[in-house]
Amino acid sequence: MRLAKLRKKVDSIDSRIVDLLAKRADVTKGIGGLKAKDSSSVYAPDREKYIYERILKLNKGEIPDDAMKAIYREIMSASLALERSLNIAYLGPELTFTHLAALKKFGSSLGYTGCNTIGDVFAEVEHSRSDYGVVPIENSIEGAVNHTLDMFVDSDLKICSEVYMEISHNLLSKVRNTSKIKKIYSNPQVFGQCRIWLESEAPHAELLEVSSTAKAARIVSESASSACIASLKAGEKYNLNVLARGIEDFSHNTTRFLVIGKRDANPTTGDKTSIMASIKDKVGALHDMLVPFKRHRINLTKIESRPSKIRPWEYYFFIDLEGHHSDKRVGRALADLKREAAYLKILGSYPKA
Repeated sequence: MRLAKLRKKVDSIDSRIVDLLAKRADVTKGIGGLKAKDSSSVYAPDREKYIYERILKLNKGEIPDDAMKAIYREIMSASLALERSLNIAYLGPELTFTHLAALKKFGSSLGYTGCNTIGDVFAEVEHSRSDYGVVPIENSIEGAVNHTLDMFVDSDLKICSEVYMEISHNLLSKVRNTSKIKKIYSNPQVFGQCRIWLESEAPHAELLEVSSTAKAARIVSESASSACIASLKAGEKYNLNVLARGIEDFSHNTTRFLVIGKRDANPTTGDKTSIMASIKDKVGALHDMLVPFKRHRINLTKIESRPSKIRPWEYYFFIDLEGHHSDKRVGRALADLKREAAYLKILGSYPKA
């Protein structure tokens, strides 16, 4: 009798939740109509951050913050779909880590397009076939994803959000015995993240590079003597056995992904700005480029260099700094930098993940 009463209470609460979600959806459609009239962006990273922060402050019950955030991610995903049907491009195929990061960011109610290369993701958004794109930018173990950095040289797309994802790698195969594995397929960066384990546990296997972990899983699903390093989700899709879990060399293996679009994000209470600059050919040029940030007390969180590919030994510097480019201090620092740099491009300001 007590169990029946408690279940009846749950049913009553569920009814109220569904009713409130329906009312929320009606309000969301009204917001979508207003945005359509003034051509505003449907996805607003600043509003997304505000909702998450507010919900977690209100969360005083037994549900963990991560679970509450996941619930609201799907609520907001459904709300975005009600405002307008959005499509997200990602480095595919389905169930790559980039795809999983896109789902973590945007939820399951939107449309998704898997692309063969990072360049294809940029092209999808540039030609308005997709509204946003998700691309990897750096890994905590292997460092920067150079292809993504290079794409920003010629692209006018903006970074409007970011998402971090803990990455766990698994050895998957149709067979159940590791000693029978002759070939292992995966993404080059993944091999780098599992180097110690591979040298110790599979020194006999030939390592074959492919464009993504999901493609590796697909190839291995048709082989009786091969394995791949991929996500458990990819293994489930292709009915592969898990030969070893968590084979990454370091437990803090995290990848940062960027959301790219055609518009900047509005300022919030905690933002990051990414810029690209090249320095003048003179003694102390790199030092002079960094001085404005010290002068205006701007914290730099990342500096990465890439060859310009125009002239030998010329480089672009990719810099992440704290603050929004519309902030006064950041604006002054960037104005000073522009006088010192041969070239300066603001790639975007966006809420810190």
